[in-house]
Amino acid sequence: MHLTLAQMAVTALLIALLPATIVWTSSDANKYRKLVWVSVFLTFDLIVFGAFTRLTDSGLGCPDWPGCYGAANPFLAHEQIVAAETLMPTGPVTVVKAWIEMIHRYLAMCIGVLIVAMMAQSWYQWRKTRRVEYAPWMPTALFFFVCLQGAFGAWTVTLKLQPVIVTIHLLLGMGLLSMLVWYGGRQNHLIAPRTLVSASPPAMRKIRILAGVAASLLLVQLALGGWTSTNYATLACTDFPLCGGKVVPEMDFEHGFTLWRELGKTAAGHYLPFSALTAIHWVHRNFGFIVALVAGYAAWRAWGHDALHKTARYIALTLAAQLLTGVATIYLSFPLTIAVLHNAGAALLVLLLTMLNYKAKYQYDIAKKAASGASHPPASTVRH
Repeated sequence: MHLTLAQMAVTALLIALLPATIVWTSSDANKYRKLVWVSVFLTFDLIVFGAFTRLTDSGLGCPDWPGCYGAANPFLAHEQIVAAETLMPTGPVTVVKAWIEMIHRYLAMCIGVLIVAMMAQSWYQWRKTRRVEYAPWMPTALFFFVCLQGAFGAWTVTLKLQPVIVTIHLLLGMGLLSMLVWYGGRQNHLIAPRTLVSASPPAMRKIRILAGVAASLLLVQLALGGWTSTNYATLACTDFPLCGGKVVPEMDFEHGFTLWRELGKTAAGHYLPFSALTAIHWVHRNFGFIVALVAGYAAWRAWGHDALHKTARYIALTLAAQLLTGVATIYLSFPLTIAVLHNAGAALLVLLLTMLNYKAKYQYDIAKKAASGASHPPASTVRH
């Protein structure tokens, strides 16, 4: 076990050398900020590849953790993997699925290495310079958060894809992305502050509230989406906008939303009824309309302000793409590429709504300062 852990740690360090080299050789004068945004990019990739891992049923491609049959990589465990695949050719253990699962783990470990580097650099620079952009509290929180995420990754395997554990693992991944994006936005404004005042404090405060509500609703929708995916309820309704030809089909909410149970089973150990899967799908589908309306309204209110316009536009485009991929997943009987794109769209919405929340907060703060320091309201840069 110790040898396997050491081999995996070396592998993670070698993989992390590529993004670290990109940071070191970049033209960005502030390498620390570059490190943060490279971590954002890789975390987004990890979430998308995690969706691919889940949707290809590769979550148990290596049925133990952290290695694969006690080995550091599928090369070293090839004999055991082939033996398992021979017994069950469709899985859950196959050579391809083992590699998908281990690549997912390696990428996660790479991000962990980058966050450790971020934390170490922030503590070093903070003790040396006391500059506010190196305040170590957020990187330290990120370190403990990624450790928690790793623990749920382990439980995902050891508890055999128990739906509540897999869903929490997904939510923690989205949370990590959101924290990194917020921190990246903070680094941008601390290093290159912008003094653009795009609205009065009351107007920007309303946008802040709307953006916060949209983000909260998105969190609920992510949990419902994760619950739908991990319970394999995506095709419980094969028509749209109806479900089974009905506006309100037969549904079993009690068994569908019992959290602590095995995959495909009720809490009592019986097979999960189809009506429970229908309830899971129907709630996720219809709650999506609420999220779209609120997030769309928040984007519309932010659209006219120069500092928020680009983010608002991207939110509107992503919401439209999410609707299209969601419907396509139903009508095209769950094609893998579209399903992965739907998950990527969810991660992109997390990224964009986090950016909108941060930018609205930043604009609100500088609008308050401008209003309190001037006898007249600041000149508006609102689009007309």
